[in-house]
Amino acid sequence: MTGVTTPRLLFPEPHPGEVEAAAGSGTFAYTLLDVFTNQPLEGNQLAIFTDARALTAEEMQRVARELNLSETVFLLAPEAGGDVHIRIFTPRTELPFAGHPVLGAAFVVGEAIGTEIVQLETGLGEIRVDLRHDGARLVFGRMHQPIPTWEPYEREAELLVALRVDHSVLPVEAYRNGPRHAFVMLESEAAVAALEPNISALRTHTGVGVSCFAGSGTQWKTRMFAPALGVSEDPATGSAAGPLVVHLARHGLVNWGDEIEIRQGVEIGRPSVLYARAIGSDAGVDGVEVGGSAVVVAQGVYLVRSARSS
Repeated sequence: MTGVTTPRLLFPEPHPGEVEAAAGSGTFAYTLLDVFTNQPLEGNQLAIFTDARALTAEEMQRVARELNLSETVFLLAPEAGGDVHIRIFTPRTELPFAGHPVLGAAFVVGEAIGTEIVQLETGLGEIRVDLRHDGARLVFGRMHQPIPTWEPYEREAELLVALRVDHSVLPVEAYRNGPRHAFVMLESEAAVAALEPNISALRTHTGVGVSCFAGSGTQWKTRMFAPALGVSEDPATGSAAGPLVVHLARHGLVNWGDEIEIRQGVEIGRPSVLYARAIGSDAGVDGVEVGGSAVVVAQGVYLVRSARSS
């Protein structure tokens, strides 16, 4: 992120955009990043509006729908002692927590306020992200995710039909750490790459992302489909990476505390790399960490004309 000027976030006084918005329109600065990659034009795209205090929730949702990215983040003044409060929207709905929006927001906030530990207030409470620099360049972030809960997925048979697969190597279980993800393990990485799911059928699985994975040891491949959330296929899913490593550790395929590398997004031209580890034992999960890189690819202003002025 060297050479990128990021607007200061926590304005002590109202800024001109707030005055304009009160009259029905506003100019809002945004930063566009590629997350879970260190290469521009790869990874998962993310737009971050660096001061969204003058936007209503309805306007945030409309902007997210207009941008049509997996998620868009809006930064707000902190409410509970964190560095900043964030709201996360897919093109269709607001999420209390999501992985690549939290990591991308931490890169922008950390660069703006000059810290290596960022505390982000989310709909699930405060999330800590540890940042690492290489000289002046911010190169890696590691988020401490909410510990997920899990249960058998209640529509397993229908889900396998929608994915056009015969079975899952491990039980199909759904994990929730804000978003809900169902996990289906296939026999090989080639089988994951060859998936051609019935997107219309997957759309009936409301409120859940479907993560299909394969691999061994510390190397894993995933694809994640969430058409019911407005995302046919996600290039990189940080909120699924934590539950995935918990799933693998619970079923004895990785050791508790081992870091795994997850590759995602190749099939849609957005290769991504995520790192995850679960700390704990078979008796319980003590912590979940997910990390990766991010790069800024664009900055600009967005013109929002509110329905309030119509």
